[in-house]
Amino acid sequence: MHTAGQYKALFQLIVNRLDGYSISCASYRSEIADLVKKGIGGFIIFGGIKEEIKPFIKELQYLAEQRLFIASDIERGVGQQVEGYTQFPCQMAMAAAINMELAEDVALYKAAITAIAKESLDIGINMPLTPVLDVNKNPSNPIICTRAFSGDPAAVAWFGRIYIETMEAAGLISCAKHFPGHGDTETDSHIALPVIGKTEEQLRQYDFVPFAEAIKAGVSSIMAAHLSIPAIDGVPASLSKKILTGLLRNELSFDGLILTDALNMDALRDIENVAARCINAGVDILLHPTDAVETVKGLIECLNRGTLDKDSVRTSCARVLKAKQRIRSPRNPANLLNHVGHWQDHSTISARITEKSITLVAGIRSTFIPEPSNTLLIEAGEPKFHGSTCLAQYFTNHLSLYSETETDVKGLTLLVAIYTNISAWKGSSGIPQPEVDAIKALLLRAGAAQTAVISFGSPYLLSQFKEAGFLIAAYEASKQAAGAVLKCLKGQLRYEGRLPVNLP
Repeated sequence: MHTAGQYKALFQLIVNRLDGYSISCASYRSEIADLVKKGIGGFIIFGGIKEEIKPFIKELQYLAEQRLFIASDIERGVGQQVEGYTQFPCQMAMAAAINMELAEDVALYKAAITAIAKESLDIGINMPLTPVLDVNKNPSNPIICTRAFSGDPAAVAWFGRIYIETMEAAGLISCAKHFPGHGDTETDSHIALPVIGKTEEQLRQYDFVPFAEAIKAGVSSIMAAHLSIPAIDGVPASLSKKILTGLLRNELSFDGLILTDALNMDALRDIENVAARCINAGVDILLHPTDAVETVKGLIECLNRGTLDKDSVRTSCARVLKAKQRIRSPRNPANLLNHVGHWQDHSTISARITEKSITLVAGIRSTFIPEPSNTLLIEAGEPKFHGSTCLAQYFTNHLSLYSETETDVKGLTLLVAIYTNISAWKGSSGIPQPEVDAIKALLLRAGAAQTAVISFGSPYLLSQFKEAGFLIAAYEASKQAAGAVLKCLKGQLRYEGRLPVNLP
């Protein structure tokens, strides 16, 4: 393999970041086009506007010698990343809403995944980085939490299988993540390297189950997590030949694409020659390196030194090119899912799942329909949501927890809404202990007629507020979730959700 050939082949193994909000800048567009000319394997989209991103992706595909992987973290639908598309509930909300035993619920779930697939095809995403198949067992998990379907491996496997079969039938490259399982950690791998203290047998019993089912369902790609499992190997999973080649390839018989989690994450920051070590371990795609050009230069140096295995590079290149044969050419726009559109229908599907997900964790529904004139709403957690939802418009007597003093609650219904989200580098899926203490003090304040806590985010938070008469799980901080909760509080909707995890 001559140097020019090496250069292009190694670029094929990289999926680079694409900032959707930057493509209006001519110099940025030129920079991205230059990577395509160099032979980049593809891009992962973060942000953007439908009317700008969609034609730009088409331009890039026409420019590319090999078809590009267009990936994106769209666990909550294309609208999670790109304005103009539909946002869907998080995976845990879907699991709370959908009863696996009811045909109409299964049909609703399939309709949601089909809608996400349609919108992916419409914009040009061919590699949706979803579903999350981590089994969330740790209540303090800062980065998975509500991104997981459940704490039950069988349930995660069931939801994952249907998701994968639907995506693959649409011609998309589905991606199960994060192998060998990121659900039992208290560390965000964006910040530091999580260490999983489980035995190999425990991993097989819980964490491997959904991935084994995903492989049977025909998943095209699996993302390797940046985490350490001392019981199996001393190096991070994304660099471990024992885990990626020994377990995933040989034992679980997976022959699709193996991607790293993003290489710009701090879990691997102190490790040298990360890219080469990933490929040697069995990785095919290096996702989101800090600098694609420098990464390729480093790989060539490792090839020249003999520290990057040539056969591993050839095998990965062959696997990438094989996968790309499935990607539809932009010159052949035949839609595999018939007519794309009906965004309004997609919004209706999303709203219905959100409504069905709202879960009454504690309390009796018929006794809790608070009157707006007799209710004090206290909002905690993410300040950007305070006063902005329909709850604050309906319960006009509302305060932020940060501004609340010794308000008299005598005879009032005390309603505490906690807004949290799961995001990279945040380090927590909950709220700080001083906020927990302040809410507990409120709930214990004498004189309230009724007390309730609603968690718009992690349901695990509710286990800290057993003093409340009513506990409600809404799974995410969104206006859609707030609207669904308000309908339940008014008695217009039943609480149909079922808790997908065990609370401490």
